[in-house]
Amino acid sequence: MKTSLVLSTYNGEKYIEEQLESLYLQTRKLDSVLILDDKSTDGTVEIIRSFIEKHELTDWTLKVNEKNQGWMKNFWCGIRQSEGDVIFLCDQDDIWDHKKIETMTKIMEDNSHIQLLTSAFEAKYEEGNIQRISPTISKTMNNTGEVRKMDFKIEIAKLLAAAAEISVEDAAAAVEIPAKKEMGDFAYPCFRLAKTFRKAPPMIANELIEKIEKPDFIAKMEVVGAYINFFVNKGVYAEQVLSAVLEQKENYGKSDMGAGKTVVIDYSSPNIAKPFHVGHLRSTVIGNAIYKIHEALGYNVEGVNHLGDWGTQFGKLIVAYKNWGSKEAVEKDGIQELMRIYVKFHDEAEAHPELNMDDEARLWFVKMQDGDEEALTLWKWFYDVSIKEFERVYKMLGVTFDSYAGESFYNDKMDAVVEELKAKELLKESEGAMIVDLEDCNMPPCLIIRKDGGTLYATRDITAALYRKKTYNFDKCVYLTALDQNLHFAQWFEVINKMGYEWAKDLIHVPFGLVSLDSGKLSTRRGHVVLMEDLLNQACAETKRIIEEKNPDLENKEEIAKQVGIGAVIFNDLYNSRIKDVVFSWERMLNFDGETGPYVQYTHARACSILRRAGELNFDGIDFATLSDEASLDVCKLVEAFPDKIKDAAAKLEPSIVTRHLVAISQAFNKFYHDNPILNSEAEVRQARLAVVFAVKTVLKEGLRLLGINAPEQM
Repeated sequence: MKTSLVLSTYNGEKYIEEQLESLYLQTRKLDSVLILDDKSTDGTVEIIRSFIEKHELTDWTLKVNEKNQGWMKNFWCGIRQSEGDVIFLCDQDDIWDHKKIETMTKIMEDNSHIQLLTSAFEAKYEEGNIQRISPTISKTMNNTGEVRKMDFKIEIAKLLAAAAEISVEDAAAAVEIPAKKEMGDFAYPCFRLAKTFRKAPPMIANELIEKIEKPDFIAKMEVVGAYINFFVNKGVYAEQVLSAVLEQKENYGKSDMGAGKTVVIDYSSPNIAKPFHVGHLRSTVIGNAIYKIHEALGYNVEGVNHLGDWGTQFGKLIVAYKNWGSKEAVEKDGIQELMRIYVKFHDEAEAHPELNMDDEARLWFVKMQDGDEEALTLWKWFYDVSIKEFERVYKMLGVTFDSYAGESFYNDKMDAVVEELKAKELLKESEGAMIVDLEDCNMPPCLIIRKDGGTLYATRDITAALYRKKTYNFDKCVYLTALDQNLHFAQWFEVINKMGYEWAKDLIHVPFGLVSLDSGKLSTRRGHVVLMEDLLNQACAETKRIIEEKNPDLENKEEIAKQVGIGAVIFNDLYNSRIKDVVFSWERMLNFDGETGPYVQYTHARACSILRRAGELNFDGIDFATLSDEASLDVCKLVEAFPDKIKDAAAKLEPSIVTRHLVAISQAFNKFYHDNPILNSEAEVRQARLAVVFAVKTVLKEGLRLLGINAPEQM
């Protein structure tokens, strides 16, 4: 692998010699070094010339610009003039470790899919050492001589910048993607140049297009009014997109943008001793998707199930168990029995107030707090029974957690937080309780300690946040709860801020809407709630019935029915914006032809079927020019957008961005499949179209995985 280096310099007299020395002493020598000086006015040029002469560096070239053109343009000029397979970019204040070239070149050689590599190094200034970033570009060429992984928008911006004599950045900021295909793939409005050129925008457009020499990656340019429309060469575009997927395979869409950063996600969080019902679904599946999306972007992710496993309700449950429960019944029916006796407690307490059952419950909770062996043994038993049932549901959903640290985990940590609030003079007495006043934030006070001395949710949440920051040193801590908890989170987030912790800004509440079922089609014999397990089992049963009708000879029907049925439930929840309410309609949710999970899964299975029937796949020497139809191009555009959709979903904490994109890819692919013969086409065309099929299969499988959904290869 041939290596080149581009060094940009400007008035770097103070540190240039040390920097040149670090490049000269590399254990792997560079094949060529191009130094572009941006018309320095100090002694930088003389130092460079002297260094080259002293060491007789015949492969080092110094060029001095006639006029100052800026750091970025200087680098771009250098990249265009370099011939290496790998091009290192180096600023004048970079001091490189002697093994850097060797190490980074080896990474590029061993990982052909990598096109851009960055590394941290020390840059010396008078003030001391600081961290900087140095990029390394792999310049993989195709037969047209263009950089294969080009950014078309930037390349077009360069053409416009040269013609209009403006910066590439300004040109790129104005380049648009037209709403209509007939207006091109990219367009440049010339309105903003009218003031500079003192001409009508349409006239400017005509003058600019005359100055632009059409490159190979552009099929056509045309002026429409004040716009210059650019039509990309479909073959070049298809090659860029499909080559990336063919090389990276299941890694397509992944990145290391989150490397070195930690995200904590608090999701699901059911209450111990209460059934896992359909109301817990949203927090669970949205949180799981956000977890996987961040993980795909290189973040270190910690998934926390903050269980509701402490409080006076456990005192009530102990009283209920002692009066109406039995070990045998709890072992037989689990949470359902615990829920039965808990409801009976409330019924009896209301019917017989003279028994003072609430007082008895409070006494048992006090025993729990004081470490009473019997009380804690019963509590731990209730906990274990609950976790066993929760784990069964989580397994069905394919959801796991890194921590089950719930409310009880913070019992011995809250006193220190209360003392800190007192020390910082944030606690105030109000009607016997202790609060943090938030009137200056236009919010009600945040209640920290009740009149009876007990702590509250806010106390535990503040304590948990402090613990998580200390333990994980998170860059972002995300909480998945219903919309109606907005005020609660806003209050205690502000308390953290008032405590003087600047990382309060990194605490993020992600709200979501309600969930319901249409027409009460799912009934339960177990009370007023719809149990999650019942919902999932019914989804699997309904899916199996549909499979029996559509494909009775399908192998492994039971397993596929589970993957499709449960996938349909998850997909339905994640399809719309999380803030919207979700309604479960079996007819809509399990539709194999609509905007549903089964539709996307079926499209994936169709792609797998085509590839199986194609036999041995060979994607060497593909003639991408054969992909000239609009259906092929539409698929390629959506495949190309997939990595950006993942990043967008992470930034907005919105899995529906990925979900809807998978539907769009599926729709475009099915049109492509309908319009274009694949297996029966000519050899060159067949190979190119199979590359499209492979790309779609790869992206759909990865996209479904990010949502927590399986991708069956047969349906």
